[in-house]
Amino acid sequence: MENLQSFIERLYKGRISEPCPMPATADSQRFIEDLTRLLFPLELPDSFEGYLGRFSESESLLKKLLQSLKCVMMEEPEGIAEEFFNALPAIYDKLLLDAEAIYQFDPAAKSLAEVVHAYPGFFAICVYRIANQLLRQQVPYLPRVIAEFAHSKTGIDINPGATIGDSFFIDHGTGIVIGETTHIGNHVKLYQGVTLGAMQVEKSLASTKRHPTIEDHVVIYAGSTVLGGETVIGHHSVIGGNVWLTESVPPYSLVVRDSQIKIRKRKN
Repeated sequence: MENLQSFIERLYKGRISEPCPMPATADSQRFIEDLTRLLFPLELPDSFEGYLGRFSESESLLKKLLQSLKCVMMEEPEGIAEEFFNALPAIYDKLLLDAEAIYQFDPAAKSLAEVVHAYPGFFAICVYRIANQLLRQQVPYLPRVIAEFAHSKTGIDINPGATIGDSFFIDHGTGIVIGETTHIGNHVKLYQGVTLGAMQVEKSLASTKRHPTIEDHVVIYAGSTVLGGETVIGHHSVIGGNVWLTESVPPYSLVVRDSQIKIRKRKN
């Protein structure tokens, strides 16, 4: 039987290694938390200079994270960080549309401020849009690390490689899974427990479109699963709760699960 010392030695010698160290988890989480607070602050610093300084601190933290990945990136960390922060206005404008969609369609939402500060669906979308920008700039590892931070906080798993349009609505959100090659149009609404997944998970399919396309103005209710890279949900369709769907449906479809519920009176 292997003793503890030899086991620890085996772990040390056989540890999983990468060409570069992974970005520090604590710094990655601090970066995403700080940046989301800067975009949607509960309270502003006493001066504009102080607010500007906090953005500079956030940019410095991003550069630090990118520096640890320098050996596997084509561009210098400074250039990537500058491009990312120049993209923030466009990201922010998209997030305002997302927040407005949640506010307009959730009768429980009392204000936009409540949505941006208290709704897990909005936080997950916010982190996705930040991670997606970094991924499109070909930053390795970091997008997935910060996406998993949002997953751990909200129970919503959005792969940063997914393509998601404007005015995206997530209600409740727990258990939602959106795969890497998913395409989601504008004004789409998802409820808790929805999976947009792949039919097969073989590694050989990594470079193919494995996840569905959801066109504009589609609503998918709780517990439904839509699978397959060739599956297209046509625009203005409604997918009812607990539907299992592996084939395309045309625009303006209503898809419901064919089930019977019987209610009987209990005996005293």
